[in-house]
Amino acid sequence: MCAQNAVRSPMAEAMAKHFFGKSIYVQSAGARKGEVDGFTLTVLDEIGIDAHKHRPKSIDELEEWEGLNFDLIISLSPEAHHRALDLTRTVAAEVEYWPTADPTAVQGSREQMLEAYREVRDGLMRRITERLKP
Repeated sequence: MCAQNAVRSPMAEAMAKHFFGKSIYVQSAGARKGEVDGFTLTVLDEIGIDAHKHRPKSIDELEEWEGLNFDLIISLSPEAHHRALDLTRTVAAEVEYWPTADPTAVQGSREQMLEAYREVRDGLMRRITERLKP
């Protein structure tokens, strides 16, 4: 879960699905709903992960569509973390907070901006493969 389900959580969802397939159930959502970020898709494409079909959703939409039957909620932004903690009032899920920089805050050349997204991608990949390995 992140702020808008546009950058960090779609990256995490795509990588978890890529590395673990159907062995675990993964869905991402945002505290709010944004638009998919093009740089997110670009840096995932660089490592052979296609997330072009991702459609941002809020946690409220996810709850309405599927219910919230999760064992673990990983929050990646302060806003998402507060929302995840609120959910534990009605959902018996463990919550972990992985503070993750927002690469959209980086200004500069296209390459500098892409590098910020790559750093987020690579950091999430390390954490996901370590935390979720069978």
